Amino acid sequence: MAADNKLLGEFELMGIPPAPRGMPQIEVTFDIDANGIVTVSAKDKATNKEQQITIRSSGGLSDDEIEKMVKEAELHAQKDQERKALIDIKNNADTTIYSIEKSLGEYREKIPSEVASEIESAVADLRNAMAGENIDDIKAKIDAANKAVSKIGEHMSKGSSGSSGGSQSGDEQAPEAEYEEAKK
Repeated sequence: MAADNKLLGEFELMGIPPAPRGMPQIEVTFDIDANGIVTVSAKDKATNKEQQITIRSSGGLSDDEIEKMVKEAELHAQKDQERKALIDIKNNADTTIYSIEKSLGEYREKIPSEVASEIESAVADLRNAMAGENIDDIKAKIDAANKAVSKIGEHMSKGSSGSSGGSQSGDEQAPEAEYEEAKK
């Protein structure tokens, strides 16, 4: 885990324009040479702005310190795997919540209020599960939230098939087509 690492240095990539979550693309490169000199660079692909830091060994760790750290890592390997699994599932849950809330915000006016309430309830249950550390509970709540949000697509496809015989206006079907396209 990052908290267990030794801080060698830090830098900040400045000038990244505000963008929605997940949109910025940052390329990070680590280079370690034979002398133990570490160079880390980060480049924003949109603006081509780049920052880097070079860290030279300043004494480093003794052989005894390295051996002690390796033994501690081996002792805690199982616990670290469990922590990683919990962090991964919580990240997955967070991404699921973000995606569901975005979809709900976009289609709330086009779905029945009881469907929206069911989705909101599933998201609240998922948030509560994330506050704990039960991986199976979080997975179950992710599945339940995804099942609830799938009702948006079900309702939208029912609405588009039901309205295709009535009105000939293409404007009424445009949001459904956008949703279909985004879902693929």
